[in-house]
Formats: sequence, C-alpha cells, structure tokens
Amino acid sequence: MNRPHPALFLGHGSPLHAIEPGRYTAAWEQLGRELPRPRAIVAVSAHWYIRGTAVTLPAMPRTIHDFQGFPSALYAVQYPAPGDPQLAARVARLLSPTPVRLDHDWGLDHGTWSVLRYLYPDASVPVIQLSIDAALPAQQHYTLAQRLAPLRDARILVLGSGNVVHNLRALQFDAAVTPPSWAIGFNKAVRDAVLAGRDEDLAGYQTLDPGAALSVPTPEHYLPLLYVLALRRAGEAVSVPIDGIDLGTISMLSVLVGSRQPV
Repeated sequence: MNRPHPALFLGHGSPLHAIEPGRYTAAWEQLGRELPRPRAIVAVSAHWYIRGTAVTLPAMPRTIHDFQGFPSALYAVQYPAPGDPQLAARVARLLSPTPVRLDHDWGLDHGTWSVLRYLYPDASVPVIQLSIDAALPAQQHYTLAQRLAPLRDARILVLGSGNVVHNLRALQFDAAVTPPSWAIGFNKAVRDAVLAGRDEDLAGYQTLDPGAALSVPTPEHYLPLLYVLALRRAGEAVSVPIDGIDLGTISMLSVLVGSRQPV
C-alpha cells in the first residue's frame, strides 16, 4: 500500500522572497525537487482570513498581490497555475457539516504563490485555496482540518503557509541584530512541541510559552500550521526542514508531515 502524500507547512516570510532568492527560497526549491509531485494542492494561507469557510472555485485563479509599498517587480509576478473545481467541491464535502462557500472571486494570494513559484516553478500543478475562518478558535481549526485526511491518499498536497512568529510592529531590518528573546523562545517551544507530537499544546499555543502573546499578536499566520499537523497519522514522521527567524520577528520554521520518499 502506498504511503499517504506528505503535508507541508512553510514559513513564507516577507513577500520579497518571491523576487529575492536566498537561503529560504533555496530550501523551498530543494523541497520541490525532493518531495513526491502532487496531483493537486490545497493551500491554507494566512492571507485568506475571513468570516466563514470557503474554497476557491475558478478554473484559472488570478494571482493576488495583497500587499502595499513593495517594488514594482513584485507586482508583476504571476503564478498561472490552474484551479481544480472538482477538488474544491470535494473539499466542501469533506468538511461537512461545516458550511463551505464555493468562492468565485478569490485567487492565489502571496502566501500561496510566493512559495509555490519555488516549489513548482512551472505552475502546472492545480491549486485551490481554503480560507481560515476568523470566528473559530484554534482547537476547532485543528478538528476541522482532520476531515481533510483522505486527500493525502489521493496524492494531494495540503500546504499551510504562515509564520509561527509574526510580529510586524517589532520588525528589525538590521541583519546583525539578534531576534528578541521572546521570539526565539516561542519559536523553540513550537519546534520542540512539533517534534514531540504535542499537538494539543500547539492548538493551545497561547499558553505554550511566555512569548506567545508577542509572537502571535493575531492568529492568522499561526493557524495554517494546525491544518498540517492535524493530518499526521499514528507513528508517522514529522520533521522541521527549515528554521530561522527573519527580520527579527518573522519565524521561517517549516514542518513536514510524512516522508520525502516517493509515495
């Protein structure tokens, strides 16, 4: 019997990574080469944080430049991956009885395309996005995500994109400055809990570490991690292929559930 397809959470960091290659983008490229190629992708991005649950329906989703004040070259980036209306409908069925809106307007936001353009630069793998319901607490997101488990048996990559430490008010643009202790501490606490399989503690991240309140001032960048961890099966490997803190207060920690070997 084939192994289930891996699930992946990536710390996506600044939108500038999309046009400024570095050690993190090189790691994304390596993951794209090493992981089994999926039939399709369900992306859970921090940047589609709305009231209610929705999935993108367009057969050709637009590239959304959901940021301001960046170089013009970043706004010129397009990621023309196809959508998958049938997969969107299947995700809606799997999440039942939670109502899921089939959305015609949203596309691929930068939390999705800024990493996918390194994982799958040919943009040939179909991609849909699943929204994050701002009305749900973290534990309910984890429970909801567990219903997506059958997708892994259909060679579908569930991709979470966010940052476990994400405090824009405390950004540090001097690369020589050490990140604050609260960011380092919370990032380590998350990493340790992930590797120990302490999902309940991660769903209750507010009490995971004293640095939680500063590291996660709002939950949307943290929650995509739970959508990936919820898909781990008993005894299955979990690893941290990428780690580090960018700009002082943006964690690039990434989590892989499953094996890099072919399924």
